Amino acid sequence: MFAQRGAMGVWGMLGGFAAAALAASGGSGPNPVVDVAALETEVRAVELLFAKTMADRNHGDFVSFLGEDAVFVGRSVLRGRDAVAAGWRRFFESQQAPFTWAPERVVVIAAGNLALSSGPIFDPAGDRIGTFNSVWRREGDGVWKIVLDNGCPACPER
Repeated sequence: MFAQRGAMGVWGMLGGFAAAALAASGGSGPNPVVDVAALETEVRAVELLFAKTMADRNHGDFVSFLGEDAVFVGRSVLRGRDAVAAGWRRFFESQQAPFTWAPERVVVIAAGNLALSSGPIFDPAGDRIGTFNSVWRREGDGVWKIVLDNGCPACPER
């Protein structure tokens, strides 16, 4: 059969099979359309739940939001979920949270698997003391995990 069709015939036939497979899959190809706005709303909600772990004084729940390979940058660099968990345990020891945070801005890349959240950090009196910048990764099971975090002093008002 291949000898009768020649090389171009084989490639044409394979191309036909590929086109048929793509049509059968709904034509979505490897990059389905992502609803970025919906994912940004989802990440905002996850960031708020993450911040709530501090307000609730729940270190275990805090750790559940960390990616296995999370990196937190502060006075030192903490690499990995266990190191971040150990490094942040001290922030959960007192009855009152030493700080709070909330997202002002959330953006998701077009692929729908990475997001940036950033916003103010407040002291217990409600004064802004810094800004956080966090990168979230959507895992294979659809759950968002924080993989990079960096805090800095409060940005000047513009």
